[in-house]
This record gives sequence, C-alpha cells and structure tokens, in this order.
Amino acid sequence: MKFKEIDESRRGFLKGALAAAAIAGPESMLAGFTPFKPGSLQVWSCGGLSEAFNELNAIYESRTGHNIQYTGAFAGALGKSLLALQGKTEVFGARVLELSQKLRKAGLSLRFRPLCFTDYVLVVPKGNPAGIRDLKDLAEPGVRVMLPLRASPPGSGPVKGILKNSGLTGPVMKNMIANGSCVIQMMCDLVDGKGDASIIEKRLTTHDRFKDKIEYMPIDEKLIPPGPLTFTLNIMKYVKDEKLADDFADFVCSVEGQEIFERHGFTSIHSARGLELIERFGVKDV
Repeated sequence: MKFKEIDESRRGFLKGALAAAAIAGPESMLAGFTPFKPGSLQVWSCGGLSEAFNELNAIYESRTGHNIQYTGAFAGALGKSLLALQGKTEVFGARVLELSQKLRKAGLSLRFRPLCFTDYVLVVPKGNPAGIRDLKDLAEPGVRVMLPLRASPPGSGPVKGILKNSGLTGPVMKNMIANGSCVIQMMCDLVDGKGDASIIEKRLTTHDRFKDKIEYMPIDEKLIPPGPLTFTLNIMKYVKDEKLADDFADFVCSVEGQEIFERHGFTSIHSARGLELIERFGVKDV
C-alpha cells in the first residue's frame, strides 16, 4: 500500500484525545483551571494549529465540563470574515501579528497575547538518500526538489522568501520536479521516494503520517521571513463569558499548554527562543 493511501481523519484523532483526557480524572486537574458550570466557548484558529488545539480542547473539557466549539481553518479567510463582520467567534488563534492588530484597531478583538511561533525546516526522506546537507544542496544538479509554491500563503510565501533571501531561487527552481498546492500530498510523495528534499513548516515533521519517515535540518533563521512565524490568541468582543474565555486562554498559554504546542512542532512562548521572538517582533497588545 502506498503511504499516501493511509487515511487518518481529524475526527479519529479527536476521539482518541478525548478518550485519553477522560482517563485523567479530577486528581490531575490543575489549580487555576477550575471547573465552571457547564457552558460552551467558541474557538477559531489557523488550521495549522488544529492538532494541538484538539488535544488542548479535550483536556480542558475533561477538567472543566465545558464544551469547546472549535473550528480550524485558513486564518486569512477567517480573519477576513471577522473584519468584514461576516463571522463571529469568542476566541481566535490568529496567524500573523498584523491580523490581530487590525482586529484590535477595528474593536473586534478586546485583547490578545502571544500564542506560539512556527518555523521552517529542510526535510528529506528517511535515510537522506540524496545526501542533502543544507539549503545550498537543493541547487546541485540532479537533486529532485519538491516545493509547495501553489499552496496557501503560509505554506508558499515563506518558502519563496527563503529561496529569495538565500539567492537560490533560480538554481532551485530548475531542480523542482513538483510544484504542489497541497503540502500534505507533497509530503506523501516525498516519503514515497518521488523527491529528494523540500522546505516545510516544522509542525509537519511531527505529523503521525510523516514523523517516522523523514529527517529534517534547520534553516538559518535570517533567511526566514518573520511575518508568518507569529500566532496570537484573541479574546473577541463577541465573548459571552470573559471569565471562561480568560481561563481557557490561561490554560492554552500555560507551561502545560505550551508543551502540547511544542510536541506538535511549534515554539513555546516560554522558551528562550519564544521570549526572544516576542521581544524582537513586538508581540504585545499595546
């Protein structure tokens, strides 16, 4: 069976996470995340955060009795619907600091805080058959490069920026054998041996479909465009219970919550790099 034929739905992941969380029981509840009377909270986020939020939501629901009504989708589209007053949510995990700043300026976000950061890496099939060592190797003759340049902006924009900043756009494009619109499909082809290397978000290296079938290498952070790296958590003006929303946000941004993001390939806001990026990018609600 080809690897890409394996089908693992988000629903199956969520059921598993819920079952695991249910085992935790009252003895594992944290002080500060106390149960309220049953209620619900509507949460939206960038789709790339979905796996982490599914796990976080399941744990929070098991500890508080609340229902988290969660939607993970393309953050740009969600943001546009909010700014155009065509959509409403109570909590919003936004990608790109500028989006949260626009929501605040428009009076749609009551406040926001740093949520986590993403990163980009050089990825190869397990065993690294082509002997790729760094970004420059993608320009070597005969290297089969697969890039998601037709994907949505978070998947394609930073990759184009990395190539431009490294001065390798021309040579690497000559080696490109696949210009994908779906990063997941591209990764399936990569692990099936149809390519030698790609550039992806680090979060994908933790995906159940790929984590045991790939290897990855860091990319010099000076080459990575900073805009798409930042995620923020907004409490929206539509919130019905601010105490509940703040409690949920506190859990998401707690050390425990951030460890979940780290397991899914993101950078914690409590890590040395996370703290440095908060200061460098000015990720503050001012």
